[in-house]
Amino acid sequence: MEIEFLGAAQEVTGSMHLVRTKHGSVLLDCGMFQGRREESRRRNAQLPIAALHADALVLSHAHIDHSGAIPTLVKAGFQGAIHTTPATRDLAGWMLRDAARIQVSDAQYLNRKHLDEPDWQPIVPLYDEEDAIKALAQMSSSPYGRSFPVLPGIRATFLDAGHILGSAEVMLEIEDGARTRRVLFSGDLGRRGMSILKDPEYPTLPIDYVLMESTYGNRVHGDIHSMHADLERVVKLTMARGGKLLIPAFSVGRTQEIVYALHYLRSVGRLPEVPVFIDSPLSVHVTEVFKLHPECYDEETRHFIEENGSLFDFTGLKYISAVQDSMKLNDLQGPAIIIASSGMCEAGRILHHLRNHIEDPTTTICIVGFQAMHTLGRRLVEKRSRVKIYGVERDLNARVVVMNAFSAHADKNELRDFARRAGKGAQRVFLVHGEPESQHELAHALTEDKLPVTIPALGDIVDLG
Repeated sequence: MEIEFLGAAQEVTGSMHLVRTKHGSVLLDCGMFQGRREESRRRNAQLPIAALHADALVLSHAHIDHSGAIPTLVKAGFQGAIHTTPATRDLAGWMLRDAARIQVSDAQYLNRKHLDEPDWQPIVPLYDEEDAIKALAQMSSSPYGRSFPVLPGIRATFLDAGHILGSAEVMLEIEDGARTRRVLFSGDLGRRGMSILKDPEYPTLPIDYVLMESTYGNRVHGDIHSMHADLERVVKLTMARGGKLLIPAFSVGRTQEIVYALHYLRSVGRLPEVPVFIDSPLSVHVTEVFKLHPECYDEETRHFIEENGSLFDFTGLKYISAVQDSMKLNDLQGPAIIIASSGMCEAGRILHHLRNHIEDPTTTICIVGFQAMHTLGRRLVEKRSRVKIYGVERDLNARVVVMNAFSAHADKNELRDFARRAGKGAQRVFLVHGEPESQHELAHALTEDKLPVTIPALGDIVDLG
């Protein structure tokens, strides 16, 4: 048995790991790489051959850096079953088609724009909506806690990862003669005590090998109970300046958490009415999927619904799908909150709002999630004096506020606690889905906890004996 690390090894995006056994090979995630444009195009167009030859795929959750390359895989000939949770299957139905539409639209725009340039190489989308639909046809879903067959001799169980709706830890149970060997893939781990979703689960069976994310392995988030107070302060400050509050947010998870937080603050009288716009067609659809899966909600959220009705609706909140309605926000006067994707400011409608407001000192840009290296979001977090949007350099006059307490990723202490429990007695803990600085600090902490830790590099193959 061996594991080959095909993505998200000493980097955060492009999650992809292959477990080879005598029964066949299982791909854990098949995510899109996000980073420098040329590198992204190359890696996303040329998936590893080992991934193409996998016999089955198990998907931890619907975020594009974990699921976004699945249509490319299927388009290249992958015919295996794709296993995931019911909520992830529903989310992927919208997210993969949306990713396809964005690729097609962007390619058409750029090819038109550069048509007369002699050296221009036309951009070809990785896949279109039909390819995404074919990939969805190969998906089957299983609920948390119920073991299911992946291949003869290999079973899997989903545990709640508490990261986004439907997110899962994947426990593989592999027959090896008279014994069973267990590999646990954490996927992306959420935080304990976060709103809406249940807390991450811990495995109750002994694990032989753990593949664990390490996104925030060198950072400790702010107090989870301070989130509402921090958001309240930022909203009121922006309103007092008469400006717009722009919140780049992932359509899945973060957008719904921000809406819920604003709803709560309004319900207890801590925020006056201010227009709130969710400017993302995908977020509109994703929010409807959230409404279909109350089984994923925690007790506090169910109680809030009983007291206040719909979780994601309140006076002054408007969801925007049509392009023309989005464009009208350019002329909006007075304070307002605009929540739009993408969360790393690499695509989507948030770019239009940043272009229109980033040079206005009354604007506040509130960063509520991890920003990968070489993304516009990362440059905003670094508060660079000038940033490029749609190829044009612009002055960063807006105020940038980072609120890591809203992160859907476990921090260093939470990761360490998970590793202690899941990795107790394990032969090896592999740290994936993290940048080197983060991974090395977390690895040092886990070594202090007497856990055997390895940080695999991209392309590494580890023999598990």
